[in-house]
Amino acid sequence: MKITGIEGLSDAQIHAEVQQGAKFVIYQYCISIVILTFKRPSDINFIRPGQSAVTPGLGFTLMSALLGWWGIPWGPIYTVQSIWMNSKGGRDVTGQIVPSAARSQAQ
Repeated sequence: MKITGIEGLSDAQIHAEVQQGAKFVIYQYCISIVILTFKRPSDINFIRPGQSAVTPGLGFTLMSALLGWWGIPWGPIYTVQSIWMNSKGGRDVTGQIVPSAARSQAQ
């Protein structure tokens, strides 16, 4: 998966930001086409300390709200799940990203 928001930052700078409260977040979106419903994760987003984790997910929330409802039966269910997760600031995956980055540096 691609990580957005770390362009131009060194590994040391990223780790320093994480120590200060930065996190890596995935948002969720839902798209439905009559009987088919797709629930997918976004790319990983780097959220800096003090930055709102909800704001970067608004596009995924809007996409789900407009395109997610139409599949029966899972469209409404996945749409509500996506909107709920994004309104809480997405899913924090920092614990999965930071240790793997540290392992790749050691190799």
